[in-house]
Amino acid sequence: MPAEFGILFLGDIVGRPGRRAMDKFLPGLIKKHAPAMIVANGENAAGGSGMTEEIGQDLFMHADVLTSGNHIWDKKEALTYLEREPRLLRPANYPAVNPGRSSYVFRAADGTKAAVLNLQGRVFMEPLDCPFKRAEEEIEALRAETPIILVDFHAEATSEKQALGWHLDGRVSAVIGTHTHVPTSDERVLPKGTAYITDAGMAGGRNAVIGIAREAALQRFLTSRPQRFEPSRDGLFLSGVFIRIDAATGKALSITREVLAEDGHED
Repeated sequence: MPAEFGILFLGDIVGRPGRRAMDKFLPGLIKKHAPAMIVANGENAAGGSGMTEEIGQDLFMHADVLTSGNHIWDKKEALTYLEREPRLLRPANYPAVNPGRSSYVFRAADGTKAAVLNLQGRVFMEPLDCPFKRAEEEIEALRAETPIILVDFHAEATSEKQALGWHLDGRVSAVIGTHTHVPTSDERVLPKGTAYITDAGMAGGRNAVIGIAREAALQRFLTSRPQRFEPSRDGLFLSGVFIRIDAATGKALSITREVLAEDGHED
């Protein structure tokens, strides 16, 4: 088993621009970090909201595991796709009657195993089961497989994300926040060895409102009327984190934030 295991985690992939940002920037990140596993949040990959099998297959050309959140249900096709594709995760604290899995154990080329667990917050979001209790239940089972465990916590409130990070410190390798699409600058390794960041950000249009074309987003705020949102193509960027982990103990050694961007408008 190698001394270190590297995980590259990419924030929410927003529509076609997000997928183009992956095509553009991911090769450079792979060359820089040589990750053993790549994880991306794909819940907004289909037109800015939801997932389809065609787009999932495209993303799996880049990523080993796809996580999600509240928007995974926005395309009906995702329901059957979740049943067939174990690498596409949905949050563990949704009712058990829903299709799909909430965790996946990945085996790297050298045989090292690494687990990914998906959870969703409750503050300002759906009233789901407690993510803190579900985390404890899921982690106990995953630790029987591997000490390397990454948690994607898809949540709105920074306080809830930070609280889960502290709650799981020393029990998982990383707690990575998603959902708000804005990369935060609070990446750190917590005292007991868990890498943490409040939000990994997104891939898509940077000159936008959380990846949405800014004209429609502005009209929503100015008029309070529903608007048809489209992913922005203005100034592609991609953000995420690279985590170095002690493969024997599962403790994080470092976490590095990455934000890669281009200027100007994409036609």
